[in-house]
Amino acid sequence: MYLAQLNIAEPKFSLDKPEMADFVNNLEPINAIAEQSAGFIWRLKDDSGDATNIKVDANPDIIVNMSVWENQASLKDFMFKTHHIDFLKRKKEWFHTMNTPSYVMWWIPKGHIPTVQEAIEKLEYLRIHGETPLAFSFKSQFTEKDLTN
Repeated sequence: MYLAQLNIAEPKFSLDKPEMADFVNNLEPINAIAEQSAGFIWRLKDDSGDATNIKVDANPDIIVNMSVWENQASLKDFMFKTHHIDFLKRKKEWFHTMNTPSYVMWWIPKGHIPTVQEAIEKLEYLRIHGETPLAFSFKSQFTEKDLTN
């Protein structure tokens, strides 16, 4: 099985505003780092190469990132041991703090490409039921084996 992840965010400013320039201008390089990272399988993107125009929520201001990885370790390595961490540290400059979970991970069969609807359902499941082997965050260390126990 592979690990799918979704995270959503609500920008403080329109993506075309100067306040968002550092974020927007680094989407392509950070996405390239992800795609070149060990354990990377797939990421959601449109014809422009990113997912900022893909709408996933009733709030049209919400932006989305979704990807598939071989395991949690490879996702963590990308997030926290590459240039990505520099932008993660700055997220409060660009995004509102959400009062409910804004990211979720879940196990998928190898070869399956998750849909945006599937991902939103997993996020809603996490928000309602908390951490389970079906939908979880980095706070939990659920493995694919937990799905069968």
